Amino acid sequence: MDVKEVLKKYSRKIEGEMENDNVNADVSGEYTRFKKDLMPELSKYERWVKNVGGIIKFRLSEKDDKKIGKDLERAHLDVEPGEVVGLAVVSSFFVFFVGLLISLTLWFFGNDFPLFFLGLIFVLCMFLFYYFYSMPKRMAIKWRLKASSQMVPAVLYTVIYMKHTSNLERAISFVSQHIEAPLSLDFRKILWDVETGKFSNIKDSLDHYLEFWKETNLEFVESFHLIESSLYEPSDARRVQILERSLKVILDGVYEKMLKYTHSIKSPLTNLYMLGIVLPTLGLALLPLASTLLGGAIKTYHVFVLFNLIIPFFVFYLTSQVLLKRPGGYGETSLLEKNPNYHTFLSSKPYWIAGLICLPIFLIGILPLIFGFTPIPEWLGLSEDIALTGFFSFLGDKVFDFIETPNGKAGPFGVSSLLLSLLVPFSVSLFFIIAYRGKTRTLIESRNHTEVLEKEFNSSLFSLGNRLGDGIPAEVVFAKVAESTRGQKTSDFFRIVHTNIQSMGMGIEGAIFDPRRGALIYYPSNLIATSMRILIESVKKGLKVAAQSLMSISEYVRNMQKINERLKDLLADVVSDMRSNMTFLAPLLAGIVVGLSSMITGILGRLKVLSDLGGEGALAGIGGVGNITNLFDITNMISPYFMQLSIGIYIIEVIFILTGALVVIDSGEDKLRRTSDIAKNLMRGSFLYLIMALISIISLFLLSSVALRGIVG
Repeated sequence: MDVKEVLKKYSRKIEGEMENDNVNADVSGEYTRFKKDLMPELSKYERWVKNVGGIIKFRLSEKDDKKIGKDLERAHLDVEPGEVVGLAVVSSFFVFFVGLLISLTLWFFGNDFPLFFLGLIFVLCMFLFYYFYSMPKRMAIKWRLKASSQMVPAVLYTVIYMKHTSNLERAISFVSQHIEAPLSLDFRKILWDVETGKFSNIKDSLDHYLEFWKETNLEFVESFHLIESSLYEPSDARRVQILERSLKVILDGVYEKMLKYTHSIKSPLTNLYMLGIVLPTLGLALLPLASTLLGGAIKTYHVFVLFNLIIPFFVFYLTSQVLLKRPGGYGETSLLEKNPNYHTFLSSKPYWIAGLICLPIFLIGILPLIFGFTPIPEWLGLSEDIALTGFFSFLGDKVFDFIETPNGKAGPFGVSSLLLSLLVPFSVSLFFIIAYRGKTRTLIESRNHTEVLEKEFNSSLFSLGNRLGDGIPAEVVFAKVAESTRGQKTSDFFRIVHTNIQSMGMGIEGAIFDPRRGALIYYPSNLIATSMRILIESVKKGLKVAAQSLMSISEYVRNMQKINERLKDLLADVVSDMRSNMTFLAPLLAGIVVGLSSMITGILGRLKVLSDLGGEGALAGIGGVGNITNLFDITNMISPYFMQLSIGIYIIEVIFILTGALVVIDSGEDKLRRTSDIAKNLMRGSFLYLIMALISIISLFLLSSVALRGIVG
């Protein structure tokens, strides 16, 4: 028979097998499309760098160019180091120019030159330069944390696949399709580099890729080198032993690195809490007196800038330094973007609902500002302040209690206005609680359901492997396992597969993976999908191979779960301490400080009023009261209203920053959990602060009133 006839005869069969082959151009050809779909943040940053950074391209030193270029390659960013620096310089100079223009405009129209404002603009410019200059490094670290959370599953699936098919290229192709991004994108890049001719074979491409992980995840590199070495083993038993050794290497390495990390971050987190939360909060209690002693040199906007901009940035910087040291290999492995309910996370509807609920509360909270500093009351024919009579007279003479000074109005100093100010942080907290819970509720429930399902599925896998090992055909075994696991959630999965095979006439692959009727539609789990794909691949080699593969998966997953539980125990002390500081101690302390500062202001205000009304004779119990009221002039004090606004917003900012840090420490890069935990911690922390502030304001005000009444006689 002629060679051409042989090729012609078997060409269709060969083409069909090639279509089913895992290693094909589609896998690597999807690289750019996959990156664009699942990593939109990268594409957005790339557009900014090319459009803005391309205006001025800087030539960097060889050291800086190499450093930034390495981060760009790790983060899969298709830009040049000079363009990154160009974006940082152009953005900072643009903001400085706009700030300078605004300052000159204000000065031109007769105001004093705003040096403080220009100083803030200068600080903002430095922040922008640092932010954009260090963006590649942060994105590379973010990529590393998310990718490294997939390393253990990647090694696991590679080992399982190569146990029955000793082909590295097919194994990498298989893994790239069954682990989550961004590590799956890296594996597709390995195949892409071979397809495009950058490397002649898969081993060279893989070795080049592993160079990126030598500094941060050496155990991952060692595991894959062991996997590569298994290809050269003539003995099948020795080959399997080396593959199993590779999985043990990465599990032990991850555990040891996380153990060291938990010990190393305890001291920095304690310092962060003391320097970033406790000391600033205690300092607030002294600000009312300090502002009067300095003759009004400390203004309201100074407090706002310090506590709502500078200190939160300081806390953010300290937490980021702690997170930079976090090792990879452990964390949340699911990809939010692939969840079928991901549209609820992107939806803006929860924000609109939260805004409609919280806007009226916010407007009530800023009523003192509306009445004191806007013409709205005059338009409505209302007075600028409201007298308190009857039952509410114990709160003072007026609701807002503004004081007229030569420089304008000072205040509000009334206790009623201070109580109204609590509604501002309450409305802001409530807004994020409602919005974030609306965005994450369905997704969190789905994730929790999947976690329970995967725990049950692990034992079901072992049962499935045992049945296959007994010689029961794969098409029949699903009914047997469904019967033996009755009452569990996984029982329904096996029953659906069996029904599809018996009633619909589907094959095993269609019964599980069919996009319309497959069982995986109702059980969107990566572990289940990968296990079933391995079953389909290995059953082609025989029932014994399939049985061994499934029982190996069950055993490995059980070991991984044990390691994860031990890691959670290691992190529990650090995470629980920081969470209690954030949601209990800090809000409690801040609430008491607000009450103390309001009491100090209230006492001095009452002394001034009594002194003005009756002179020294009205205050016979206090010697030299005039000296006290002159020394501590209430008009130079920072209003308790603005003090409470600053500290209330500060508590919210701290909860945002520390919650994000705790999620990264505990789970790696996990947007869903971060958003959900922010809502939970805001509900606990901010509400505790508001309740404590309310109690301390009222109780300390009443205490000071009783004390002054006793002195006055």
